[in-house]
Amino acid sequence: MISINDNQKIGIAISGFGLLFLFLGMLLFFDKGLLAMGNIMFLCGLALIIGLERTFRFFFQKQKVKGTVAFFGGILVVLLGFPFTGMCIESYGFFIIFSGFFPVAINFIRRIPVIGNILNLPGISHVAAKLEGQSRYNV
Repeated sequence: MISINDNQKIGIAISGFGLLFLFLGMLLFFDKGLLAMGNIMFLCGLALIIGLERTFRFFFQKQKVKGTVAFFGGILVVLLGFPFTGMCIESYGFFIIFSGFFPVAINFIRRIPVIGNILNLPGISHVAAKLEGQSRYNV
């Protein structure tokens, strides 16, 4: 079993609240206050969960520079008062940064009984295969 210290527990809670604020900010027509709070809380929670050094190493890897610039640039644009544009830029950066994690997540989701069947539906399976980085139609 994995042991979680108190800082990591607090980080999980702060990240959860950050994601909740981001969701509510988008639900309430891109409310810039909620989006800004959600972004800040998510990043602080991530730093508490994995540590400051690992957070910096994760975001500032050489192959992730483009995504990191877009992600933090999107956060800056949200903080400057342009929430829709900032969230679009931030989403692009998030996709670039975490694109290496998508194949692992999709393979895990495929093994879940009900959701795995949904991922095998005709339209969805093509999108999942693209995110996974493989072609399922090769012979």
